[in-house]
Amino acid sequence: MRAIPRCPVTGVPATRHIQPISGRLISGLWRGAFGVSTDRQLAGVDHFDLWESPCGLAFFEPMLEGDEDFYLDLYRRGDFHRALSAPRIARAEFRRIAELVRPGDKVLDVGCGEGGLARHLPHAVYVGLDPHCYANAGEFDVRNETIGAHAALHPEEYDVVCAFHAIEHVADPLDFIRDLVKCVRPGGRLCIVVPSRTSPLTEIPNFVLNAPPHHLSWWDEGALQAVAGVVDLKTEAIEPVPFSFDSLIYWMSRCAPKLTGDRYFRAHWTWHCALAWGWLVGRACDALFRVPASARPSGLLLIARKPP
Repeated sequence: MRAIPRCPVTGVPATRHIQPISGRLISGLWRGAFGVSTDRQLAGVDHFDLWESPCGLAFFEPMLEGDEDFYLDLYRRGDFHRALSAPRIARAEFRRIAELVRPGDKVLDVGCGEGGLARHLPHAVYVGLDPHCYANAGEFDVRNETIGAHAALHPEEYDVVCAFHAIEHVADPLDFIRDLVKCVRPGGRLCIVVPSRTSPLTEIPNFVLNAPPHHLSWWDEGALQAVAGVVDLKTEAIEPVPFSFDSLIYWMSRCAPKLTGDRYFRAHWTWHCALAWGWLVGRACDALFRVPASARPSGLLLIARKPP
């Protein structure tokens, strides 16, 4: 009989088993899609299970996060940092945070990459954290530190703490968010962006970027509300985030055959062909067209305040 895991945010037992996924399939998808070997990381994992908790969070079991070698290989082969930091792309979450930050505020950006948010905050004091410091981030204060280590040395120091597309990558999201909250001064804000579970992201068959050891959890509004409540924050808003750097995902979803629903990964040639077709045609559409304004949002932005 399958053991029922507990939600990594609320600790409540999961209520639905969405599907089992072969570890061999996941490894093959990483190799086929990006040329990245996960054999070492996934060694001994026969299969993953995708579960849903009462708050709406979907999560993989085991929650096995990518190590440094995995991400260095993935980002090198996928050229993700160029896409994430391209100056022509005005990320909506960056503009929104710039509206919230007051002159002189101190801002912490966790998982900052090359520090793209800093360009939107000339009126603030910016500190970025990333486990891999990149050459292009040299013009900003970007530190090669974990949030746990930083929180121990800088408690209640920041007016605004941000984590964009970070919490879905960690094996212990509750511990991660507790460290974020430690850095927020009383009365300050925590701002988190996650890919939306109900976005086109989950409509692409065999889309391995949405699987371990990359994405370990899938978030919706209920899950964001739940995690804010667990760490005693007051939710001010949960706002949609439109597509920007991730516009290719929208077009892949539009172009790929609709196979997902009860399951998201399957070791079958029709699913592999659907993924390849979505990639090829989606790339062409992404080069030619803009994402329509009517498209469902790519992500969700949680804005929550720490009690004074």
